[in-house]
Amino acid sequence: MVVFSGGAVGGDVAEARLMADHARSALRYEGRVLVEDRSRTTWENIAQVVPLIEDARRIVIVSQPAHALKARAYLRRRRPDLADRLVRAEDYRLGEGTLLKPLLAAYGLWTLRRLTPAERRPSRPGRRPSAVGAAWFRRG
Repeated sequence: MVVFSGGAVGGDVAEARLMADHARSALRYEGRVLVEDRSRTTWENIAQVVPLIEDARRIVIVSQPAHALKARAYLRRRRPDLADRLVRAEDYRLGEGTLLKPLLAAYGLWTLRRLTPAERRPSRPGRRPSAVGAAWFRRG
């Protein structure tokens, strides 16, 4: 199952709905999909999806690298008991968004400055699905 999380930020359609539609149409994902479309921040993404992922064996947060790191840190803060189930996704892919990467990296580092060293630790290694869009959480 895949949980897409994100409300309408830059328009009328929720980010989660856009990602879910893309997964179904362009990526041909045929599995179960849940959409959380109320959150407007990363903290809210995590707060809203926790009830949906509590029983998951593995939790994979997929996004651009700094955003995924921040989301994993927020999950550790909110529910440390779920942190052991975190598996890192393939956040960085060579050649993807080449022109935006430096800007996103600088902004991401700036937003991560408040994380503790423990929150910056990597998640356990595992099968790493490719990043597709903003935060989506894979349950299974």
